[in-house]
Amino acid sequence: MLRRISSLTKNPFKHVVQDLNLPTSLQYFSLTALQDSRVLELPYCIRVLLESSVRNCDEFSIKGTDVENILDWQNKSKLDVEIPFKPARVVLQDFTGVPAVVDLAAMRDATVKLGKNPGLINPLCPVDLVIDHSVQVDASRTPDALRTNEEMEFRRNRDRFEFLKWGQNAFKNLQIVPPGSGIVHQVNLEYLARGVFNEDGLLYPDSLVGTDSHTTMINGLGIVGWGVGGIEAEAVMLGQPISMVLPQVIGFKLTGKLPEEVTSTDLVLTITQMLRKKGVVGKFVEFFGEGCRKLSLADKATVANMAPEYGATMGFFPADDQTLKYLEQTGRDPEKIQYISAYLKAQGLFRDYSGIDPKYSDIMELDLSEVQPCIAGPKRPQDKISLSLAKQNFKSCLTSPVGFKGFGLKSASNPQTLTYKGQEYAINHGSVVIAAITSCTNTSNPDVMLAAGVLAKNAVEKGLKVKPYIKTSLSPGSGVVSKYLEAAGVLPFLNELGFYHAGYGCMTCIGNSGDLDPEVIDAITKGDLVAAAVLSGNRNFEGRVNPFTRANYLASPPLVVAYALAGRMDIDFEKEPLGNVNGTDVFLRDVWPSRKEMQNLTNSVIKPQMFKEIYGRIAQGTDKWNQLQAPTGEMYNWTENTYIHNPPYFQSLTHDLPSIPDITDAYCLLKLGDSITTDHISPAGNIGKTSPAARFLQEKGVSQSDFNTYGARRGNDEVMKRGTFANIRLINQLVEKPGPTTVHFPTEQEMSVFDASEEYRKNNQNLIVLAGKEYGSGSSRDWAAKGTLLLGIRAVIAESYERIHRSNLIGMGVLPLQFKEGENAESLGLTGKEKFTINLKGGDIKVKEEISVKTDKGTEFQVVARIDTDVEVEYFKNGGILPYVLRKLCA
Repeated sequence: MLRRISSLTKNPFKHVVQDLNLPTSLQYFSLTALQDSRVLELPYCIRVLLESSVRNCDEFSIKGTDVENILDWQNKSKLDVEIPFKPARVVLQDFTGVPAVVDLAAMRDATVKLGKNPGLINPLCPVDLVIDHSVQVDASRTPDALRTNEEMEFRRNRDRFEFLKWGQNAFKNLQIVPPGSGIVHQVNLEYLARGVFNEDGLLYPDSLVGTDSHTTMINGLGIVGWGVGGIEAEAVMLGQPISMVLPQVIGFKLTGKLPEEVTSTDLVLTITQMLRKKGVVGKFVEFFGEGCRKLSLADKATVANMAPEYGATMGFFPADDQTLKYLEQTGRDPEKIQYISAYLKAQGLFRDYSGIDPKYSDIMELDLSEVQPCIAGPKRPQDKISLSLAKQNFKSCLTSPVGFKGFGLKSASNPQTLTYKGQEYAINHGSVVIAAITSCTNTSNPDVMLAAGVLAKNAVEKGLKVKPYIKTSLSPGSGVVSKYLEAAGVLPFLNELGFYHAGYGCMTCIGNSGDLDPEVIDAITKGDLVAAAVLSGNRNFEGRVNPFTRANYLASPPLVVAYALAGRMDIDFEKEPLGNVNGTDVFLRDVWPSRKEMQNLTNSVIKPQMFKEIYGRIAQGTDKWNQLQAPTGEMYNWTENTYIHNPPYFQSLTHDLPSIPDITDAYCLLKLGDSITTDHISPAGNIGKTSPAARFLQEKGVSQSDFNTYGARRGNDEVMKRGTFANIRLINQLVEKPGPTTVHFPTEQEMSVFDASEEYRKNNQNLIVLAGKEYGSGSSRDWAAKGTLLLGIRAVIAESYERIHRSNLIGMGVLPLQFKEGENAESLGLTGKEKFTINLKGGDIKVKEEISVKTDKGTEFQVVARIDTDVEVEYFKNGGILPYVLRKLCA
């Protein structure tokens, strides 16, 4: 109570604190008490930003002028006005969580060196870390798959897990959700989400940032939240508000009702294509209209989840009756649901779809009845394909020029014979070798998960089978999924088709698909085949799912099963059967369940008790987790470890600001095209056996079987800098073939990107990167920025940036520069063989200032510094956001 009273006395808006009309004494900062008519015109997501600024206003970190800027959103959102935002909590997954805790541990070391108390480094808001990215599909198509994969996960990751367990004890406000619990976003939706916080009787909206771009799934529950890099999340943990540009909000109106044969996956792939075409990077999207009433909360969460794929910061559905129903369905405390409902309605944050809609920056519209079954691929999630056109689209991709859709083959057919377990099979371009029901996007949605089970049941009963060489797997997003699949009686049929439970985690979607069988790899390699993976995930970028699947398609869980049954991508489901059983053709329509059938089944099998039972175990921890012997103490004892390593960022930190030298005679390390993703920059999957990272691990005595993945080794900067730009599908225009190589210009030798950077470092030579549009698309991967820094890259010059990666670059002290509108490397005649000189003015660069770049070939051109806020100027002067925070805490 003292904390609340203390905060109120500093707040100039304390006069708007109101009592909520409930038997229990509860108070809140009332937006209506501001007596400003503009409040009800604001989009609902902006109202949450407004409430946070009013509640946290102290005329220091958040000022009254910030409140006024948000109230004047209609005008100020057009002017790139900066506002601060204090999220209520932070969510981490383990791939990004491990380096975050490593950084916090290293910051404690630096704090002691600066003569301060290491306890200064402690999360000041609730932080939940869910271990969900470590488990791999090592075993599949066997009843022992789950046990085998979990045992392998603990064997490989024991060092990481012991470190995280140390962190849980060493830091306050840090909760670890142990491995085997589920995918972070689904656990967040089903369990971690508060809906409304109650701090000593003061109510305020749940809000968060997360170190995974798909944090936006929580927007389906009416909660404001989005993905940030681990670097920015650490600053939030340490009490810093997020500095952001007041966003424009695209209103997306939904009308009508989805057809019976259409799934929520089809809906989200349609919306993703529409919004990508519109261009919504850096903007919020808020859904409204009567169509929202026809969607289940799980449907909304599916749409919200893929905001990164359509480019928006958020895809927000305001809280409504479905929100309250979902809280009840998932076993939340009835007393909490009562005050959540009362608060949201009193605060104007509850949507009933009647009355006047808010004002939006722009409006788009979709009639749900027009959505058709579809998939997306073969290389990007925004490339939607109607299911009826999928066959011809795939065939055209094979012979189209190499690009986002094409593979550049001379022939669309190159049949091979695959001998597998004594049987011969024909395999060709488009043969499916991975079929995975995986990822938060769909495993959180009971309708589509049960649809996959019912389709499997129907298929088995008609005698259909999946070819044994196809790697099939089921990776539920939480233990609740297993409960309701079992209650519906469909698990035996999924097992019959090879979709055995492989683990609770992201798995195939994050690149943890495991190895294919050697016979399959040999056939693919021999025929140079464009083999296919079909997954119910959200990411299908090149080289992400598996090194041997060049065509990767996103599909609903039932379509994943259908493609597994067909065994190939070049099938027209309308005209061609899934298979022939005893002379009878069985078509997809013969086994496909209707949407209404699935909704009825969902309502009958899902019970609140399932959620209470599953999540009641989290606080206790699993047996394996509880048996871990973690170190203790306030400071971490760094030991020789290929998973955890003391990073270099803070080891030479002083109280004084660093000198920011000019970039002089810098070589171009890579010249890249459009849509370079964070997977291209910092892959999360397999560590290639001949890569610089592999050489390093072997030198440390690690055998190839224990390499694990880049994602699992993000706590070790020595591994990760060697893995930067290590994607086997990376197209660097300085070399002829795709792969992680470049030219070291002083010697004109072609070598790995890391080895070239080391040669440049030995001679103290600066480096830059040239790139095209949408640089840094995809996951909120802080190592894409950390690795860039550690390779010696001082600046990136691109045509445009994805939001999170641009922020991460500044967070690490790397300067993101943008070509002026209509210009790029090609129009300026840049080959990448030049030397570049850029005056950085000691780091004192103004927001979006134009800067001159000169080359040794006589070319001079202007670029825009993509430092978008005044706070980012300070970050850059300090050499990054974490040195800035550390100096501020130790001042």
